[in-house]
Order: sequence, then C-alpha cells, then structure tokens
Amino acid sequence: MGRSAAKSLFSLSLGPERKVKCYNRYFVNGYVFHTEKYGHGRKTYNSGVCVKRSTSSELIGYPF
Repeated sequence: MGRSAAKSLFSLSLGPERKVKCYNRYFVNGYVFHTEKYGHGRKTYNSGVCVKRSTSSELIGYPF
C-alpha cells in the first residue's frame, strides 16, 4: 500500500472532523439561496425552491 493510501486510510479511521463551516446564504448561477433563519424578519423573504417538472413524454428521444 502506498504512503498516501495509508494516510487516507488512517484519516478515515479517525472519523469525521468536528469542525464545519456554515453559511447563511450562497450564490449559484446568479441565484441567491439563504436559510429561513437568515430571512426571518426581512421585508423580502423567500425560502422555497421551485423546479420545473417534465413528463416522461417530453423526455422521449432525449440523449442520456
């Protein structure tokens, strides 16, 4: 087993780290998403995500 593989295995055996980085909002493809807590009490507030659905008939011939 290589040295880097052994180090990776050792790291995995220790379990997950207890440190996490939290954000109250983030930007994806020009859209802003934020947590409900961040938006609470603001004049404009939207915590929902909307997804356009498609039927199976619309997918016929779609190259996967």
